[in-house]
Amino acid sequence: MPIEIRPAVSTDLSRMMGMDHSVVSEYVWQLDLRRESGQVSVSLREVRLPRPVSVAYPRNPYALADEWQRHSVVLVASDVNIIGYVCITEQSAATVVWVTDLVVDPHQRRQGIGSLLLKSAQDWARERGSSMLIFEMQAKNQPAIRMAQKAGLEFCGYNDHYYANQDVALFFGRALK
Repeated sequence: MPIEIRPAVSTDLSRMMGMDHSVVSEYVWQLDLRRESGQVSVSLREVRLPRPVSVAYPRNPYALADEWQRHSVVLVASDVNIIGYVCITEQSAATVVWVTDLVVDPHQRRQGIGSLLLKSAQDWARERGSSMLIFEMQAKNQPAIRMAQKAGLEFCGYNDHYYANQDVALFFGRALK
């Protein structure tokens, strides 16, 4: 059955919240921050972990019910059931669009659904005249990092202790015009 991408409706929330939001990762982007003589030096390097680890989602998926209407749009991927979603927020007078959450059901991963959701987010942003798309993810989320790179997004920044669990956020972006 073909995958449909459409705006989420309130009846989709229970399925979205019930998804397993964790990922398995074999790599992490390690942040090294040095301060010497008034200079700050930052380096990020990809490090292979000794064994794959399960990475917990940095946000509470049950808060979706309270937060989903604060996003500019939430798009869902569905066949018969909801199999993924992406949350999109416009900022800076709608010139920058942020992809803050992109989740695919674990049984449906590695089939291009996440890439389809990311492309749909880019298309939505272009239609609205946005000039830049930023995709945020944990430094531990190797699958999201690889998907962003495959989609042509470039590393454009980080924020230490960004999430409530104090994880580092990485930002990948691309100009849309």
